[in-house]
Amino acid sequence: MRRAACVLFVCVIASPALAQGPGPGAPVGLAAGLQASYTRIKGLLTASADKLSDADYSFKPTAEIRNYGQLWGHVANFHFGTCAQVKGVPNPNQGNNLENSATTKAAVVKALADSFAFCDDAFAALTDASAVEMLTGGRGGPRAKGIVLNQIIEHDNEMYGIGTVYQRLKGVVPPSTEQQGQRGRGRGN
Repeated sequence: MRRAACVLFVCVIASPALAQGPGPGAPVGLAAGLQASYTRIKGLLTASADKLSDADYSFKPTAEIRNYGQLWGHVANFHFGTCAQVKGVPNPNQGNNLENSATTKAAVVKALADSFAFCDDAFAALTDASAVEMLTGGRGGPRAKGIVLNQIIEHDNEMYGIGTVYQRLKGVVPPSTEQQGQRGRGRGN
């Protein structure tokens, strides 16, 4: 619980720097911070899924890890399961392991988009008050809704970082690096 609270605190503090929301010094609440972080990583993952060709979706840097398509299928699986818990509804993707069933770029991009669409309203409906509502049914016992939604952001950031390695190995510039170059704050590669 202590780790989750620290992660949630860091997320809220870091979010204003990542979001194009209120000006400097404007207060950002828990819900707004989580929403801004979700919006940012959603954009990065969506752009990442489009970065490599259909042929490169089977690329694995080593034999022991997922291929590029499986990486994003894994993310979609996580979204569906976690947001179903937050929304208090059955997982609409239950029994369909997208890591294995979505085998083309088009199928993976669609699965990822569908998983974000499923999670969008969970984040949009979040308020500072609802962020502390306790949820049951997940692993580890009751947890605050904001903690569970933060797990999506945390997991997505981890998967984005992994995806950038695949992109770099294929000679492709990751979306966040492109964005830095467009803002004139990075080298652009």
